[in-house]
Amino acid sequence: MLPGGVALPTALVTAIPSPEQSVWWLGPLPVRGYALSILLGIFAALWLTSHRSRARGGTGQEIYDIAVPTIVLGILGGRIYHVVSSPWPYFGEDGNIWDAFKIWEGGLGIWGAVALGALGAWWAARRRGLSFLDLGDAMVPGLLVAQALGRWGNWFNNELYGGPSDAPWAVQIHRMSGGEAVRDPSGEAVVLGTFQPTFLYESLWCLIVAVVILLLDRRLRFARGQVLALYLMGYTLGRFFFEIMRTDPAQLVLGQRVNVWVSVAIFGLGVALYVWRGRVGDYPARGALRPEGAPAAS
Repeated sequence: MLPGGVALPTALVTAIPSPEQSVWWLGPLPVRGYALSILLGIFAALWLTSHRSRARGGTGQEIYDIAVPTIVLGILGGRIYHVVSSPWPYFGEDGNIWDAFKIWEGGLGIWGAVALGALGAWWAARRRGLSFLDLGDAMVPGLLVAQALGRWGNWFNNELYGGPSDAPWAVQIHRMSGGEAVRDPSGEAVVLGTFQPTFLYESLWCLIVAVVILLLDRRLRFARGQVLALYLMGYTLGRFFFEIMRTDPAQLVLGQRVNVWVSVAIFGLGVALYVWRGRVGDYPARGALRPEGAPAAS
């Protein structure tokens, strides 16, 4: 109840509203909520990584030196992973193969983005004589923030939600077509219902993992690559459960969504990387972001 006895609309207190439009036009130029979320995440990741590289003895320029191949290959890898893991919209009976190239409409798989993005970062770091593991450890919190912001692109698109829910934090989902909500004869946007906001859960989880890693990195001394391993373990721990909750079509393996199994595999990889780097004992000097092969400060 607002002052003066005005009641709040029921929808505002029973569900999170979703946009009825995900594309806005500036003349002939489309502005897409999904793309804006991705771009905001990229800028946030660049800023935070630059800040962390300076704190580790770098110039802060290192991330910008490797940004182009990292971002380009990351986006390409994310799209390839999405198309391969969800092939029916493109190669199915009613699919359109050309839609696979419409990256602006959404559809990026995080593990493809991380894999090819890491390859681009490794290549660029190697060319500049920088330690890829040092840069990877510096990039991790920014990457998580980028993922958290990027997930809001799914909110704009009214997609990637869980099962029906009447919880106050459930998200209202519209039937969308061409970047706008479909409308009934009266002109009202068609609402499919209220559902578990898995995009929101994952966004908040990414921020929590980022904060935990930042706090641990300030208090503990990690070997090169161990912060990267914490990212692999921390993110997949949450993604495993969020993936099970999702109801959008997905490729199944042994009765489970393929990304459930990928999360399990990546978590195991993170554990192995953490243990291996600890046994190697390659501890960087505090405040030193040094090139590959350079001796550590005593």
